[in-house]
Amino acid sequence: MAPKPFHFPAKRTTAIFLLTAATAAIATANSDDLSSQIHGIVRTARAVSTVTSTVVDYEFSLRGLQKHSDQYRHTISQVHQRSAKRFLKLCEANKGFYVKAGQFIASQKVIPREYSSTLSVLQDQVSPLPFEVIEKVLKENLGPDFSEKFLSIDERPIGAASIAQVHHAVLKSGQEVAIKVQYPWIEKQMHFDTRTMYFLSKTIGWLYPQYRFGWLPLAFAKTVSSELDFVQEARNSERAAKNFRNNKMVRIPHVFWELTTKQVLTMQFYAGHKIDDLDFLNQIGVDPEKVAKSLFELFAEMIFVHGYMHGDPHPGNILVSPEGRNGFSLVLLDHAVYRELDEEFRKDFCQLWEALVLKDSKKTMWFGERFGAGKYSRYLPIIFTGTTIESKYSSGMSLKEKESMKHELKSLLFEDLSSFMESMPPDFIAILRVDALLRSTIRKMDVSRLIRLLTYTKYAVYGRLCPKLDGELCKMPGTNVYFAVKAVFLSSISTLKYIRILIKVLFGAIFDSTPWQQKVKNVQNYLYRKIGSSDFWGILVHSAFLLFCIHPNALF
Repeated sequence: MAPKPFHFPAKRTTAIFLLTAATAAIATANSDDLSSQIHGIVRTARAVSTVTSTVVDYEFSLRGLQKHSDQYRHTISQVHQRSAKRFLKLCEANKGFYVKAGQFIASQKVIPREYSSTLSVLQDQVSPLPFEVIEKVLKENLGPDFSEKFLSIDERPIGAASIAQVHHAVLKSGQEVAIKVQYPWIEKQMHFDTRTMYFLSKTIGWLYPQYRFGWLPLAFAKTVSSELDFVQEARNSERAAKNFRNNKMVRIPHVFWELTTKQVLTMQFYAGHKIDDLDFLNQIGVDPEKVAKSLFELFAEMIFVHGYMHGDPHPGNILVSPEGRNGFSLVLLDHAVYRELDEEFRKDFCQLWEALVLKDSKKTMWFGERFGAGKYSRYLPIIFTGTTIESKYSSGMSLKEKESMKHELKSLLFEDLSSFMESMPPDFIAILRVDALLRSTIRKMDVSRLIRLLTYTKYAVYGRLCPKLDGELCKMPGTNVYFAVKAVFLSSISTLKYIRILIKVLFGAIFDSTPWQQKVKNVQNYLYRKIGSSDFWGILVHSAFLLFCIHPNALF
């Protein structure tokens, strides 16, 4: 059923204009440029109008309805959808940081799905500025003779987003580089827009105490302010490159510090296509499942082993290059937003993941309590594995379990989700957001959900045994005798634990409710991919597992 149109009372019109004027006055208080003030007032008026009509819509549409009734759930879903469309129009009209704010909101699991699905279509693409404007920024940052440092600079940008645009160039040495140049007015606009968002959020919180999203504007402001510091982005990039220096599958562009400032970032140029470009993957003959597995391995190592995680893994920031040992490699871009996980949290999260995959409900509930989830700990398996706390296997649910889960989730209110998210540590929320972005990215690739579960499990097992600070040493046998022996020992223990978990998960995949004909087809495809990958250990482990399934006593 299509959402009903909503028309709020005419008496509210005066309040809308008063709030618009007040917000615009606060937002433009520090601006001396008349044109900027006018532009700001127009953008603010749109924002205030959208927020006010949305607040009134919720207030009048839900008035008199019982919260746990079917009518309430149906009506609030309609209001969510109407409101999401309003905010989508606002972001598209105001552009810039409003688009980034829309993307930021869409990636938060705390918001209703109507918002996330509607706002997820936003693209952070803008019309590029003329090179004359970019040239001025380059002169201010690299010196008036900056062009002498380059053999050539392409005046046509290869990409333009809300904060900066990127130009291809060649150094005097012949090295191809990408120059990321920040727009000269972007910092002022960031402060203007985030002040507006903060004021509107505080106003809603004051009028409606049940409003639970006062933290969103501050979290967004913190994120975008870090994106404006290209020096910090360069440092993040170098640290990530150091963590993956022995990984041949991942490429992180080298930073040219002599050509890098807070507003200009010069880095090694890599050619490639977005990771979800299936036509390109078919063109170079690369299996999308291999690409998806490499992506999950990259971020699983960040989360479970390094404890240093890239915070914005959307397809535009992860390229597939046709160069690499297996016919491709992943190029990781845009290192502005990173999250360093607390060491104790990292180790606890490794154990939580093991408990989730092994369906250890007691351990899952214990770690849920430890993270602050309280009574909502029972929903952790649904969030991460798509199964209930009572499910026998992490690989899937029976039809009865699915019906039970639908009934249980139906009884939850939006306030329950908000309470759950507010109780969790920031590191947990950051992982949720990154994991959601990764799953969204590989959705087009039609990849088995077991790929993600097992890849995360392998690194969770290793990350629990290997201390974060020794992460690189554990992965570098030969550094000295002590670390060589330690690396071999830990690798052996983690491999044995992983094989045990692997057998249990795949055992569940065979004995769940999927029709046996589909199971046979899945096993055939799985073994075919393993044999085709020339992965000796993979073939050995999975052949042993298949033997175990055919004749359980064969291995004992």
